[in-house]
Amino acid sequence: MSAVETETVTSVPQTRAAPLIVHVVRQFLPNRGGLEDVVANLARQTIKHGYRVRVITLDSLFTTRDDKLLAREVIDGIEVVRISWSGSSRYPIAPQVFRHLGDASLIHVHAIDFFFDALALGRFLHGKPMIATTHGAFFHTRKYAAIKKVWFQTLTRMSARAYKRIVGCSVSDLEQFRKISPRTSIVIENGVDIGKFADGASQKQRRRLVTIGRFSVNKRLDHLLDVMVALKGRDAAWHLDIVGTESDLNRSDLERKIENKSLRESVTLHISPDNDKTREIISNASIFASASEYEGFGLVALEAMSAGLLPVLNANEAYTALANRHDLITLADFTSPQAAADAIEAAYRRLSFEGNALRQALLDAARGYSWDVVAERYIDLYKSLEIGAATKT
Repeated sequence: MSAVETETVTSVPQTRAAPLIVHVVRQFLPNRGGLEDVVANLARQTIKHGYRVRVITLDSLFTTRDDKLLAREVIDGIEVVRISWSGSSRYPIAPQVFRHLGDASLIHVHAIDFFFDALALGRFLHGKPMIATTHGAFFHTRKYAAIKKVWFQTLTRMSARAYKRIVGCSVSDLEQFRKISPRTSIVIENGVDIGKFADGASQKQRRRLVTIGRFSVNKRLDHLLDVMVALKGRDAAWHLDIVGTESDLNRSDLERKIENKSLRESVTLHISPDNDKTREIISNASIFASASEYEGFGLVALEAMSAGLLPVLNANEAYTALANRHDLITLADFTSPQAAADAIEAAYRRLSFEGNALRQALLDAARGYSWDVVAERYIDLYKSLEIGAATKT
């Protein structure tokens, strides 16, 4: 699937009498990423609970800004409305969002950006109850840290007052937002599409790693490539598959890094593969690795566990929180290539010793994050704000 193709498209209408939840998010399908997957899965589950759902998003992908997408579309039963925008991808300006809120029962804003601030400022114009899910806010990198801190303590603090609830998608997000909105901040951790890659990892242990995610600077693919140099020096059989969509880094950036480290035969780059292709890649791997220095929750690690991949993760805050719950996860310092290589080789040996029992434990752990469970928490939140629902379909 290319970057501009959608998944399943259906014209099945939603029940017009049902309450309407309007999700507002800067990027959505056909773009692929953690944020997009969360909104799509929550929207699908919300429809099953008898609500109507509309997603308002931008009319182009950040990676192909000049290629305009359809202004309106129905994807998996979700009404998608796309609006024009200007400015930076970090803070896209899109005031047309106010044109599509009139029939909303509730506005659900995803991430902390222009939409979060503008809809808060314009709450007296649209008059709709609102909640927001944080998705890591804007702290994915340390870049401009001082400015971000001031922004958070001023504009974000002021905007947060307009929301009935601020939903942290991780404990770390909850702790952060309790500093500015202690009475309205709660936590509902992200769900995982455990069926997407279910039990898809190699049945036979292999010295093959896979990493999945947007090609952003904070994912520290440079560190992961350094680890591959260390692993290759120990055993030439080690191989890494890098799976994701272009972002801060593009194909040329990564190909150049791979070439410079003499890893052409040891690393394969996969740009925007669809789920079937990604599952095929996973079927040849045994270990999931991530050198990311920041994650809002660690969704992709849980998706990897649902496939039966054993995770070796950089010890950032979100991954540390996950590892504290699941001793299946190995934490490592990916700024030290040799130490991270040691951790990966230890994980490989663990696969040898524990075999099928370890694989089953990974699958069982991932099931606790099923969207069926997580969506119920959001539905309970909607109802607590007196947003009713039609009879379940």
